[in-house]
Amino acid sequence: MSIDSKFLNLFIKATEKAAIGASKFIGKRDKIGADKGAVDPMRRELNKINMEGSIVIGEGEMDEAPMLYIGEKLGTLTGPKFDIAVDPLEGTKFTANNQPNAFSVLAISKKGELLKAPDVYMEKIAIGPNLPPNLLDLDNGVEKNIKLLAEAKNKKISNLSACVMDRPRHKHIIEELIRLNVKINFITDGDIAGVLSVIGNNPVNDIYYSTGGAPEGVLAAAALSCFGGQMQGRLVLNEEEKIRAKKLGISDFKKKYDISEMIKGDVIFCATGVTSGDLVKGVKDLGNEYEVNTYALHRSKKIIKTVTNIYNK
Repeated sequence: MSIDSKFLNLFIKATEKAAIGASKFIGKRDKIGADKGAVDPMRRELNKINMEGSIVIGEGEMDEAPMLYIGEKLGTLTGPKFDIAVDPLEGTKFTANNQPNAFSVLAISKKGELLKAPDVYMEKIAIGPNLPPNLLDLDNGVEKNIKLLAEAKNKKISNLSACVMDRPRHKHIIEELIRLNVKINFITDGDIAGVLSVIGNNPVNDIYYSTGGAPEGVLAAAALSCFGGQMQGRLVLNEEEKIRAKKLGISDFKKKYDISEMIKGDVIFCATGVTSGDLVKGVKDLGNEYEVNTYALHRSKKIIKTVTNIYNK
């Protein structure tokens, strides 16, 4: 069952209002203020929508202001039942420091069609569309995955580009990529944008290869699924986190999830720029108005577009 296309603009408005709220904190070194600036207007907009929404991917698992928490009910509670994955401000640090690639993002599916992932780490590999199915596997190791990708893309290994988050935990990945002579594009944060760098008409990267947040993994998978891209993820859980995962219905802690298991059906994805970046332009203060830009996807309707809207102050 596909999601009615009338909902797309309503969800776009939710991320746009959140982005405007966060933009008031650009460069102010106030990550908490920026997050709250995004959360409150997003919640207000989502609560206006005629739906029975439930957050399955959020900022936490308890009712703590200002977070949009896992299990929170949203909407007028009349209308279709939706699962919602949300990050009101992806890139709080980018916003606080006036750096690129901060945006407000959400993904919507019919109830039961998004992976309920706790706020933990997830190992991830992601590649773009038009490649053999199930091409890569987290258990292959870096060298085998890179060789398979090069062969499938008919490229020399030295012509491949990999996006990696610059973290000590990725030392083994980085060392292998250097040994193989793969070009590495490092990111400091914001792995949704990192995953999405493998898609588009002229993708920046051939592969995303890092361990980042599981919530961001599901959000990125939602967008990637609209392009026919591939992704595999595996949760990284300590003993306490296994208890939390169990409460969300996860029993196989070593399971590798492919994109069809993270996103089981139709999905809407919206990302509105707060600061300008690779995905979309940031909020522009025009004096009496704000100009906002949203990257909007609707899988079943094959909608892939960037929308510009103006809001009065």
